[in-house]
Amino acid sequence: MTAFHAGEQALQARVGVQAQMAQIGPRVMRDHMPDQHREFFGLLPFVVVGSMDTQGQPWASVLAGAPGFMHAPDPTHLHIHAQPLPHDPLQRTLHEGAALGLLGMQPHTRRRNRMNGTAHLQDGALVVEVGQSFGNCPKYIQAREPSWTPDASATQVIHQGAALDEAARDMIRTADTFFIATAHPQAAAATEARHGVDVSHRGGAPGFVKVEGHRLTVPDFVGNQFFNTLGNIAVHPLAGLLFMDFERGDRLYLAARASVVWDGAELASFAGAQRLLRMEVTQVVHVQGGLPLRWGPAERSPHLAGTGYWPSR
Repeated sequence: MTAFHAGEQALQARVGVQAQMAQIGPRVMRDHMPDQHREFFGLLPFVVVGSMDTQGQPWASVLAGAPGFMHAPDPTHLHIHAQPLPHDPLQRTLHEGAALGLLGMQPHTRRRNRMNGTAHLQDGALVVEVGQSFGNCPKYIQAREPSWTPDASATQVIHQGAALDEAARDMIRTADTFFIATAHPQAAAATEARHGVDVSHRGGAPGFVKVEGHRLTVPDFVGNQFFNTLGNIAVHPLAGLLFMDFERGDRLYLAARASVVWDGAELASFAGAQRLLRMEVTQVVHVQGGLPLRWGPAERSPHLAGTGYWPSR
């Protein structure tokens, strides 16, 4: 069975790599974690989690803990000893049997591994049973080192609603990183690993996310050609975004309707963009404080050297 579903295959065919990916996919998308992935998750103080609510809306979340809060006792199970953060959508989307996507990332070394699977709740821990496990290239990751730092400050929702406020827009405009969750429409009852939830990283120079009212536009740079994110959007045009304030520990959760722009003047105006990802925001939760991580200074990815900026107005 192919490692990719129909949406992913359609995008691969559009750019002329479907035959190549049909050969590569089964070799790199495993039904288990290799030993290096098992060890890698145990080093991390955070993991990004993609999930889906009862309306089919994907959400991107973060779980954090002192290194060692995740461990893989065998190649097909990852144990996570952490509770969803206050006001994180995972508080309501996490349940026995939930489809999840995981992104383990070590920004200062630019290593990242992806996994999707099924949630099992055991003795206060989250156990994720592997559906697909695969590595990712280090492109576009800004190198900053996170550390587990329990945060005793007050946590509060400073904005929640159907539209972005100016504080949220400012946070997005200055971001050089965000995370995006997408899902196959059959993810909630998937019988095939490729029909799951996915969560991925997007990086660029600060300002690479253009904000116009409640619309976000993001350049899509050349990548691994798997098209996990865009392939999901092709068959289920919803996305969940997570922005994190790396200095203050704030979090911005967004739900959006998503589409892909393949040509036109706007695409041509951004050097290095292969496509554009356009998202119309439909839900906003902006949380002040509560992220128990602090981050060192950022070193921009060298792969961004050939990319441009949105034209100034």
